[in-house]
Amino acid sequence: MQRNLKLIISYEGTHYLGWQKTAMGPSIEEELEKVLSQILRHKVSLQAASRTDAGVHAEGQVVNFFTENEIALDRLHKSLNGLLPKDITVLHIEEMPALFHPTLDNRGKEYHYFVCTGPAQLPFHRHFSWHFPYSLDLAAMNEAAESLCGRHDFSALTNEKQEDNTREIFEIKIEPLASNRLKIRVSGNHFLYKMVRNIAGVLLYVGCNKISSQEIPQILQSQDRTRAGVTAPAHGLILHRVLYD
Repeated sequence: MQRNLKLIISYEGTHYLGWQKTAMGPSIEEELEKVLSQILRHKVSLQAASRTDAGVHAEGQVVNFFTENEIALDRLHKSLNGLLPKDITVLHIEEMPALFHPTLDNRGKEYHYFVCTGPAQLPFHRHFSWHFPYSLDLAAMNEAAESLCGRHDFSALTNEKQEDNTREIFEIKIEPLASNRLKIRVSGNHFLYKMVRNIAGVLLYVGCNKISSQEIPQILQSQDRTRAGVTAPAHGLILHRVLYD
């Protein structure tokens, strides 16, 4: 009988060209498929909740695949983490109903973007936060974040427009951390290409007074990417979790 197995995985994206397989270099999908096929002794095809970009990390990526192999889940879990590269870890495995799909069934995602605003960044943060050494007006950033929440056409905050660029942002929270760092927490129903990194970029531009928080509604209405600041670097972004009912 065919089993539908769901994995929750975490990875450091530094050395990968994103989730999706590509002829250009290593990917998370390729590494995971290779090890699963080795263990299960058949070709495995994966589906993922999010196609994270090159250099982006994940704490709670959700993946599924089908197999007729009757291997015990605890054995499969142990074998996977023994064979996968050390920058990819399987956190959880469970059997799901046949119709479960990690992309079609999720109601949204939560991403975290990390920034260091101090004059120097600790070296062990260099792969996980953007060094942006400027004083930030957090009140202005919070005002801008409120304007971004809700249902909008986010054409001005994507690097690759689609036929329909309307998305809903549930919440944006800006949380100061120790060592001159902060976390921008963004949750929403679906995201356009580089949308979260562009949200981080425009919020930081607001914070250092390159863009006024009061301009955000006009920027969204303009649908003009050039008005919305810089695309924040990939290495500051983490897919924190995928939301299901």
